[in-house]
Amino acid sequence: MPMRNIHEAFLDKYSLKLATTPAEKERVYRLRFNVYCQEIGYQPETFCQRSLELDAHDRHSIHCYLEHRASGLAAGCLRLVLPDPNAQRSENLLPLQEYGGRSLSHPWLHPSVLPESEICEISRFAIARAFRKKPIKNETLDPRSTGYIFTEQDKKTFPWIIISLFLATYSLVGLTGRRHVFAMMESRLPRLLAMSGFNFENVGEPIEMHGRRSAYYIDHSRAEKEIHEDLIPMYLCIKNQLAEQISGLPSATMSTAERV
Repeated sequence: MPMRNIHEAFLDKYSLKLATTPAEKERVYRLRFNVYCQEIGYQPETFCQRSLELDAHDRHSIHCYLEHRASGLAAGCLRLVLPDPNAQRSENLLPLQEYGGRSLSHPWLHPSVLPESEICEISRFAIARAFRKKPIKNETLDPRSTGYIFTEQDKKTFPWIIISLFLATYSLVGLTGRRHVFAMMESRLPRLLAMSGFNFENVGEPIEMHGRRSAYYIDHSRAEKEIHEDLIPMYLCIKNQLAEQISGLPSATMSTAERV
C-alpha cells in the first residue's frame, strides 16, 4: 500500500484528542497506570489512588491521547510539560531537571540557560497493551480484556501509533510557540525516531530510571525541516486536528506569537 494511503487509513481509524476535562484526564492517567505501574513497575500500584498515575507536573502540562474510533479505546497518550509557573528556581522548571540533576551535562542545551518561554519536555508516552503485540516488561494485563476484537486491518495500524504520538508532540510544540524540546529516553528510541527524521541530540549522561536513560534535545524549528517527507501529510493533518482543539486552552500555555 502506498505511504499516503497508509496514513489515510490510520487517520480514518484514529483521532487525536486533547484531554481537557477531568473525565478525559482520568482516561490518560488510567492508561498511564496500566502501562507505567502494572507493566513497567514505575511506581507501586498501591501508590496510585483510584488506579491513576499522575504527578505534580500534570498541572502544568498539555495532555493528549489517541482514540481508536471503532472501539472508543484510548490507544496511547503523551504529555507536553511546560515550565512550572510556581518554580522558585530555574533548576526546577521541567521534570528532567528534578530527576536528571547533574546528569544534564551539555553547557548550553540546558533548560536553565534557555528562554523559559521556549522550553518544554515531552514525557509519559504510553501505548495501551491491547495495541501492542508484546508486553513492555511484566505481563500483568490481558490484551484481550477490552471486549473488542481487532481486525487484521486494525492490527496493521499498530506500528504507526508511536509515530502518530510523536507527530502530535511536534504539533503541540509548534502550536504553543515552543522551540527547545527535552525528553528522557532509552537510547534505542532516538535511533528509531531518527529513521523518521526526528534527530534528537544526547545532552546528558545515562542514569538509572527503570532502565538506562539519558536526556535528549531537539530543536523544533529544525525538526520540522528534517521530518521525513512521506510523513508530512500525516503531520499536517494531525496538526490541524490539534489546532482546532488547542484554541480552547488557557492562553498561558501559548506564546503570544503562536496563539491559535
